[in-house]
Amino acid sequence: MPKITLPDGSERHYEAATNGAEIAAAIGKSLARDAVAVRVDGALWDLGREITDDVEIEILTRDSDEGLELLRHDTAHVLAEAVKELWPDTQVTIGPAIDNGFYYDFARAEAFTENDLEIIEARMKDIVDRDEPIKREVWERDEAAAFFRGIGEAYKAEIIESIPSDEDLTLYRQGEFIDLCRGPHLPSTGKLGKAFKLTHVSGAYWRGDSNNEMLQRIYGTAWSNEKQLRQYLHMLEEAEKRDHRRLGRIMDLFHFQEEAPGAVFWHPKGWNLFQSLINFMREQQNAAGYQEINTPEIMSRSLWEASGHWDTFGNSMFTTETVDGRQFAIKPMNCPGHVQVFKQGITSYRDLPFRLAEFGKCHRYEPSGALHGMMRVRAFTQDDAHIFCTPEQITEESIAVCDLILGIYRDFGFDDIRIKFADRPDVRVGEDAVWDQAEAALVKALEVAGLDYTHNPGEGAFYGPKLEFVLRDAIGRDWQCGTLQVDLNMPGRLGATYIGEDGNKHLPVMLHRAIFGSLERFMGILLEHHAGNLPLWLAPVQVKVLTITSDADDYAEEIAALLRANGLRVETDLRNEKISYKVREHSIAKVPVQFAVGQRELENRTVAIRRLGSKKQAVLALDEALSGLQNEIEIRA
Repeated sequence: MPKITLPDGSERHYEAATNGAEIAAAIGKSLARDAVAVRVDGALWDLGREITDDVEIEILTRDSDEGLELLRHDTAHVLAEAVKELWPDTQVTIGPAIDNGFYYDFARAEAFTENDLEIIEARMKDIVDRDEPIKREVWERDEAAAFFRGIGEAYKAEIIESIPSDEDLTLYRQGEFIDLCRGPHLPSTGKLGKAFKLTHVSGAYWRGDSNNEMLQRIYGTAWSNEKQLRQYLHMLEEAEKRDHRRLGRIMDLFHFQEEAPGAVFWHPKGWNLFQSLINFMREQQNAAGYQEINTPEIMSRSLWEASGHWDTFGNSMFTTETVDGRQFAIKPMNCPGHVQVFKQGITSYRDLPFRLAEFGKCHRYEPSGALHGMMRVRAFTQDDAHIFCTPEQITEESIAVCDLILGIYRDFGFDDIRIKFADRPDVRVGEDAVWDQAEAALVKALEVAGLDYTHNPGEGAFYGPKLEFVLRDAIGRDWQCGTLQVDLNMPGRLGATYIGEDGNKHLPVMLHRAIFGSLERFMGILLEHHAGNLPLWLAPVQVKVLTITSDADDYAEEIAALLRANGLRVETDLRNEKISYKVREHSIAKVPVQFAVGQRELENRTVAIRRLGSKKQAVLALDEALSGLQNEIEIRA
């Protein structure tokens, strides 16, 4: 007679074995309709799996995070079933749920096409309509391996043979399709619904090893209902329009090429925008009491070993060896160099906090398949800063950093900002007691500042816990940018000390802080957030002066010279083209302000102003137009 304890503490007693589906139905019809799995004493089970003992349970619904992940995993299985029905000779490998969807890897001689995706998706919906029961089966390992080899599924058999021989495993059967999976799964394919769509095909090496054969990976997205699917597909359409790589071409900002994978070739306008970001951050840091420095890009392996980076980060570092046998690494981050600057001379507690900042060029190895424009690069510039302080100053300094970060994000048009607290990872340096102290200090700062946050367990840096600042952009995507870490480990590893009030040496606390993070990545996010329509103060070309007739060429050049003399970034377009053609071309290039001048404007000393995104224009005196632009730019400051 199992006793079932629900999340609210209430109990239900059953005369015989029961299952999650029966319990959900007894609670209510809507719960039974939306239920997808059950948590039993902390473990996820199928709804139909028999419960015979006294347990604590929680019914998971399709709109919960874990429920949605299960839906996506089930969709991957339905995808595999559809492919096997359409092309029986295809071999299946693995198919997990991922962010926003799922994928499945297939071994097939012929390449899948876009037309194939439509055919597969239609068959998947047929399988949902069939409402096939999904049944869990427990098999012995060797029996399962032999079964899959017998039906020509060599990849699946290889996976099974890598499992210890004394372990039983679970297979799930739906219709004629059977797959290896630990589960749980839905009771039947009909419970899945049709809020899914296949999106694209790519290549993927078997088990992620480039020495193995290339497979075909079919990606898809899946949601708990049709409305969520439509919203996501709309977001994808918007994301394609806003793609920073596309905008970079249109606005003539930068490009990439294979000779320098993961590195940006900056064009004049893009470099202008890049420098505007640096200048803005420099102003903010100077006002906040930071001192800017610069440290070497290549340093000895011994320094990286002492800091702990070599053991925990070595696979991501570019290294070199000189003719005399010394090993060096191109820096993946700036922290050890900043400690070296701090160590020069004896520092008193009266000199703390000591705030150092650097726009440091860093390099990290990223696999070729992971590179993505400026969002994932190998060479980047980090707006890194480190605050050396006493333990008593952690809270005050952390609050100041949070205020600085949040204020800067708002200046760039990001108003929806989430904070995550990430604690100790499995691979780390330092004693647990030191981590306890660092984590408590960071949480205290959040609480004193009155900032809301969520927990991101195990995602701290290898040297200390951190806060992650996540920006939500204009189309609802989240981007983790800024970080703040409390480090009680690296200063001691690298021999940094200060003289305390007692006259003795003490280890400083080291706060690691980045706001943009990677300037390249932040620029990509910024371009996509604004769809290239950057605010006037930031735009690489703020004003384009266009001539209507050649009689106004000299006047256009005079206007451009005047605007440049007053600090604006200006270009002219004196081509013998129709004004409508010029306006359209520079609107596509995202120039925020266009001045059109012809014979009438020349005679009256006026300009016809058109703003990006508006079909209207206003005719103003030249001095009035200049004053208006200057005021708009100064508001930012």
